[in-house]
Amino acid sequence: MTAAASATPVFRAARAEDQPAVEALLTSHALPLAGVPEMFAANPSQFLLAEHVQDIVAVAGVEECCAHALLRSVAVRGDWQKRGLGHELVARAVAQAESRGIAALYLLTMTAEHYFPRFGFTRVSRDEVPAEVAATVEFTSACPASAVTMRKTLQGTA
Repeated sequence: MTAAASATPVFRAARAEDQPAVEALLTSHALPLAGVPEMFAANPSQFLLAEHVQDIVAVAGVEECCAHALLRSVAVRGDWQKRGLGHELVARAVAQAESRGIAALYLLTMTAEHYFPRFGFTRVSRDEVPAEVAATVEFTSACPASAVTMRKTLQGTA
């Protein structure tokens, strides 16, 4: 059994000094970095991390846009995949958004449209996305128009 296989990561909010490691992890998964520096500059804790011995092994971001938010930048380092870290981070991101009174979480994906329904996300058209979310760099330029758009309604509102 490898060290990674027997270890338990610590989940925490990101800090400013985590930005290079988060960007490296996202780059390793070919995920867009557009908007990430701005999120770190505004509030690094918009990113949730899984850390093991000071190594960031998974990340998920929640970019708040008024009453809504964008779930973005979900990645798990290769040697830590298939251990539930992505699931745990997404569940924590959803719970955090709900506790902050966010009405709905949106996301764009090119590869994981079959993964997110287990959290209650459903496919929606881009024209159903609120203007504040549609104005994020993720929607305007970082992800192609062919990306699947999904929504999870929180707090019983839309």
